Amino acid sequence: MKSIHLIVHGLVQGVYFRKHTQEKALALGIKGFVRNLPDSGVEIEAEGEEDAMQDFISWCRRGPERAKVTRIDMHEQGLKNFSSFEVKR
Repeated sequence: MKSIHLIVHGLVQGVYFRKHTQEKALALGIKGFVRNLPDSGVEIEAEGEEDAMQDFISWCRRGPERAKVTRIDMHEQGLKNFSSFEVKR
């Protein structure tokens, strides 16, 4: 299992980034959360199997069709044992 914390920068609010992130995470069996940040970024905490996490990270680097991701800040963290993948407000 791998657990990561991401901050996604760029045009990532107002383009359904959180909804699409949740859909991708659920499809890959990843647990955690996504939420908007006051500075126009998006924060993600996610954990899952190594291969699924690599696919998820690659997707986050692009985001949904209308997003324009310019940068991702990422670091690994300890497991938090999330039970689902939530969109937080």
